[in-house]
Amino acid sequence: MTLFKIIGAIGLVLISLGIITKKRKNQDILYIAGGLCLEAYSIYLGDIIFIILQIIFTVAAIYDLIKIRIKRSRKTS
Repeated sequence: MTLFKIIGAIGLVLISLGIITKKRKNQDILYIAGGLCLEAYSIYLGDIIFIILQIIFTVAAIYDLIKIRIKRSRKTS
């Protein structure tokens, strides 16, 4: 098994853990980490569709995490 296949498998596990996690912030962190792992794997494969999909998925998770942090900072102010 190559290093990139292991990284891809770790990405799948992290995203799966994000799905079953109930805390939104933790979900997003797991999605981002898993998405980055799968992005590395998709670049290794050279599959442009998968590369674009992973970029969109990871950016969406980052956006959601930032949105949550802004919302929390407004509540504490």
